[in-house]
Amino acid sequence: VSDLRPSTLPGSFDVSRSMFDLRSPPHRFMKRYDSFSSVPSSTSSRKDSQGSNRSLDTITLSGDERDFGRLNVKLCYVSSVEQIWITVLHCKDLSWPSSCGENPHIYVKGILTLPKPVHFKSSAKEGCNDIEFMETFVFAIKLQSLQAVRLVFKIQTQTPRKKTIGECSLALRELSSEESSHWLDISPPSK
Repeated sequence: VSDLRPSTLPGSFDVSRSMFDLRSPPHRFMKRYDSFSSVPSSTSSRKDSQGSNRSLDTITLSGDERDFGRLNVKLCYVSSVEQIWITVLHCKDLSWPSSCGENPHIYVKGILTLPKPVHFKSSAKEGCNDIEFMETFVFAIKLQSLQAVRLVFKIQTQTPRKKTIGECSLALRELSSEESSHWLDISPPSK
């Protein structure tokens, strides 16, 4: 919890109000400081659910970020045959925009971000709060190549039209022959 009253601590900064106005053009070139501390903070902004621009600080402080759900996957590397096994288990607490309809068909598209990306996708399931996929994908790729890349998952609707409703990713640095289970927080799709 932060004290919103004016600070009288030594070393605190007096910051003009115009520095917090993200509509003014110079914001790309200046360092901005939080009104609570002397720590530089980001000037980037994004649209909230009402469509207005608000700073990321405001969103974090107010706690009104929408929960997009979580994706559960298992990973294993079988070194004897140089294969990665990726199992998409299920999406939990999944939410989607109302423009996608009541029960859109949803699937998970995976991408191994190698120089020549490897794509795969699950079968489409009817949208609900907890969707079970239980599908395994196997690719023959050398471990050294995999440890330098990310595994990206895009949660997409098939109907009424193809649309990415969320995404998450995972670094493969820790990939090993021991199967590991991961819960990934789904975030809004990047523009």
